[in-house]
Amino acid sequence: MEQVGLAAATTDVTLWSLFMEAGFVVKLVMLGLIGASVWTWAIVVDKTLKYGKVRRQLDAFEQVFWSGQSLEELYRTLSDRQTSGMGAIFVSAMREWKKSFERGARSPIGLQMRIDRAMDVTLSRESETLEARLGSLATIGSAGPFVGLFGTVVGIMTSFQAIAGSKSTNLAVVAPGIAEALLATAIGLLAAIPAVIAYNKFSADAGKITARMEGFADEFSAILSRQIDEKLQQPRQAAQ
Repeated sequence: MEQVGLAAATTDVTLWSLFMEAGFVVKLVMLGLIGASVWTWAIVVDKTLKYGKVRRQLDAFEQVFWSGQSLEELYRTLSDRQTSGMGAIFVSAMREWKKSFERGARSPIGLQMRIDRAMDVTLSRESETLEARLGSLATIGSAGPFVGLFGTVVGIMTSFQAIAGSKSTNLAVVAPGIAEALLATAIGLLAAIPAVIAYNKFSADAGKITARMEGFADEFSAILSRQIDEKLQQPRQAAQ
């Protein structure tokens, strides 16, 4: 009879049965970790698509920018659109450029500082957009194993309570509690490991894209600096 009972208990130990037979706290832990895992994969899909789109936009903008088209024409094309990435940096710099000269800018240093500041603000905003929700991945990756460990501790405590209640160390008595404890640990790792990998990858990708935009901002700042010198020197030469 004892062997029959053990066989029945072994047959009944499935993932679904372990979840359904787990205590309220362990169930809550498992559901929270499963929700965190789903949220992690949603972020992974979203960031993969978004970063791919951003790279294509950067490639397209650089191709147009370095094609020889005048800055005024490119600004007129982009100023009425919702731009992002290098396009947003370009539009913010050109907008400050035009406003300053419309108001009669005379100091090249002050104008250059205002343009650089406008590009820095836009670059910071674009960087924040790229890094949005990466903090969630970091939190899940760091906290997931500990949340699973909490479920493990509760499950083991359940096993000890079962031993104390039945006054038996039979495997059929302790197996359910230990199994649900291990299941909570496994789900915690299942949520944490992809989150850590995704966070590292997307942080590196965001850093590369931001560095690429910073490089463009520096190059465009140098171009505008030369044009500022030429534009401010024209009235002086005419006066002479």
